[in-house]
Amino acid sequence: MANLKEIRSRISSVKSTMQITSAMKMVSAAKLKKAQDAITAMRPYANKLTELLQSLSATLDSDTGNKFAAQRPENKILVVAITSNRGLCGAFNSNVIKESIRLTQEEHSNAEVSMLTIGKKGNDILSKTQNIILNNDEVFDNLTFDNVATIAEILMAKFEEAEFDKIILVYNSFKNAGTQIVRTE
Repeated sequence: MANLKEIRSRISSVKSTMQITSAMKMVSAAKLKKAQDAITAMRPYANKLTELLQSLSATLDSDTGNKFAAQRPENKILVVAITSNRGLCGAFNSNVIKESIRLTQEEHSNAEVSMLTIGKKGNDILSKTQNIILNNDEVFDNLTFDNVATIAEILMAKFEEAEFDKIILVYNSFKNAGTQIVRTE
C-alpha cells in the first residue's frame, strides 16, 4: 500500500496538472474568441464581394468573349477539397471528404474526375481512392492573399487551357464554433 508521502505527492501532481489544463483552456478560449471575431468582422466584406462577383458574372456571358462563362460539356471535372492540416476538429474534415467522394461517385460518375486538395487531412484520405493531381498543404502555414491568389491562378489556368471543363470547390462555411456547413460551388 502506498505510504502517505506518495499519496501527497500524487495529489500535488494532479493539482499541478489541473492548473496547467485550466491555463491551456483559457488560452484556447481566447484564441477561439479572437478567430470568431475575425470571421464575424470579415463576413460583410465577403458577402459584398460575392454579391459584386455574381453581379459581374451575370453581365458577362460567352458572347462577350468571357472564357469563364462559356458553357462546356462536363467531361473533365476538378474537385478542389479544402480541409485542415490538423485533426481533432470534429466533423470539419470528414464532411468535406465525404462530400468530395459523393460528388465523384454519384453526381459526376460519368465524367473523368480529378482532385486538388488543400490541407493535409484531405490529401491523406482522398489520395487512397481518388486521382489527386496536386496537393497544397503549405497555404495554411502562411495564409496570405498572395498564397491564395497563386492557387486561384493555377485553377484559372487549368480551366482556360481546357484541362478541365468544370471546377468544383468543396469547403466548410463557418456558422459558429460548433457548426460548419459544407458548401459546394
